[in-house]
Amino acid sequence: MNTIAPNPKRPWLSHPRIRKVIVPGVIAVILLLLWQAVVTAGKVPEYIFPSPLVTLNTLYEDWGLLGPSLLFTLKITLLSFLMATVVGCGIAFLFVQSRAIETAFFPYAVLLQVTPIVAIAPLIIIWIESTVLALVVCSTLVALFPIISNTTLGLRSVSPNLLAYFKLRQASRLQVLWRLRIPSALPYFFAALKIASGLSLVGAVVAEFVAGTGGSNTGLAYQILQSGYQLNIPRMFAALILISLTGVVLFMAMSILSKLAIGHWHESEN
Repeated sequence: MNTIAPNPKRPWLSHPRIRKVIVPGVIAVILLLLWQAVVTAGKVPEYIFPSPLVTLNTLYEDWGLLGPSLLFTLKITLLSFLMATVVGCGIAFLFVQSRAIETAFFPYAVLLQVTPIVAIAPLIIIWIESTVLALVVCSTLVALFPIISNTTLGLRSVSPNLLAYFKLRQASRLQVLWRLRIPSALPYFFAALKIASGLSLVGAVVAEFVAGTGGSNTGLAYQILQSGYQLNIPRMFAALILISLTGVVLFMAMSILSKLAIGHWHESEN
């Protein structure tokens, strides 16, 4: 059988993990150069569409404003992500114990997914006195459903033969959950974390747009709003880049965590 041998001149390039990093990086550089070339050749004003160099320069000069805003948005994101993970796993564990409970309450979990957060965020902000807590609750609602759905599916996706063996050995519900269902659900759970981490960031940004908070407790969404009012488009682009990079870092962190947890035994991480 014919096999493709690694390139002896560039053995490092033939490694799949290295290619996963290099190829997206090369594409990103090409897109940035194309962006810079189009803006420069077209002489587009920076107040309409700033170039990458102008955006990076604004990011450096306005870091005194954007840095604290990034930390505030990141705090809301991480708190809501943690809350969504804990609450979502707890609900999934409850659902898997009884089909009747899952049938009765799962439609309400779907209701959280299909209800636009911009429609209920004003009510949550009115009901909860603390602005930070209100933002965390709004962001948690956005990220909650993938945790519930994927974890419940994973806990249900056990081998019937193994489940019959556990019942034959008279294992308790806790033993079945801990030794059979949770290991089987790990790939589904980590897939949910990758989705929920990004949704937590989206929820935090959207919630702050709705809240329109000002003062010391302001995130990147507030900086985008203020930049729009002041027609400071380079600062707006800088804030958008920070949000995008934060989402990428969160996804990569969840991917690394998944690789460390299940990469040595599950084929999805090989």
